[in-house]
Amino acid sequence: MQNVVSNKFTRRLFNKENIYLDIGLIVFGSVFVAISSQIAFYLPFSPIPITGQTFAVLFVGAVLGSRKGGLSLALYILEGLIGLPVFAGGTGGLSVLLGPTAGYLMGFIPAAILVGQLTEKGFYRNRIIMFFVLSLGLTVIYLLGVLRLLSFVDYRKVFTVGVAPFLVGDAIKNVLAVIFIPSGRKLLIKSEQRP
Repeated sequence: MQNVVSNKFTRRLFNKENIYLDIGLIVFGSVFVAISSQIAFYLPFSPIPITGQTFAVLFVGAVLGSRKGGLSLALYILEGLIGLPVFAGGTGGLSVLLGPTAGYLMGFIPAAILVGQLTEKGFYRNRIIMFFVLSLGLTVIYLLGVLRLLSFVDYRKVFTVGVAPFLVGDAIKNVLAVIFIPSGRKLLIKSEQRP
């Protein structure tokens, strides 16, 4: 069994076409999240904007899978770290990754990996289960986001500032993602099976 896995890995590693496809998908995932982050609405009572990011992060994780999805989000964070204007409202740089939204941004990587792993197990085939998988990914983002937000907001207000305003919108985004994920997975599987 191990020999079969290592042979498959070796063939994939040295098949330049597949490497280029993987790199293209990873870059596409990061660009999709960057574009989605530009859809931003700022709330007067919260340093956290409402964006299209969570939809994009969870969609990328689900469609590309844990490895490519996680790498897409790591690339996205790296792009922002070096100053590219990929974060909400066209921001970027180290100051954003040290600010109140940093926890949410850093939560994107494990959320995409987790959603990707569960999607790879076939959970995307059942829309109700997939909704809960996406909600689990959101929980990771919220948890890391709130932990960082505690450095900027009183603990008694952190839920009303960092979670509550986003719950309904994120539920709607999850419903939309559940609708589109199966098609995205089918396209990905088709492209990977090309000779």
